[in-house]
Amino acid sequence: MSLFEWDENYSVQNIEFDSQHKELIKLINELHNAMQEKKGKQVLEKILEGLIDYTNIHFSTEEMVMMLYGYPDYDKHTQVHNQFVKQVMEFYKDFQAGKVFVDLRIINFLKNWILKHILDMDKEYVSFFVDRGLK
Repeated sequence: MSLFEWDENYSVQNIEFDSQHKELIKLINELHNAMQEKKGKQVLEKILEGLIDYTNIHFSTEEMVMMLYGYPDYDKHTQVHNQFVKQVMEFYKDFQAGKVFVDLRIINFLKNWILKHILDMDKEYVSFFVDRGLK
């Protein structure tokens, strides 16, 4: 059962970014399902690694496009990305060391962060990119 689903209200009017956001939601749902099904540490670790890798791909893509088009809030947006990556990496290291577990607190953090980021920060760049013909 999915924790949350893609909604067209999340769209940033960019096919590639929307596709990547959908994949991030899918990965968070996979992590949630694996936790609910009490999958072992190796399964959870593999999903977490996939989520971390894909998040880095998405952030790199977004940041490259922002830089290419001269997005005025590039620095602010990148700082938020970097802060998220740092938090997730700290959690991942603690998870690997057996200090923390994947639980609803972590799942909800990931879910809420991605939704808030899309609906607040990412929505801010929609008109900027649409005005420049980026779809």
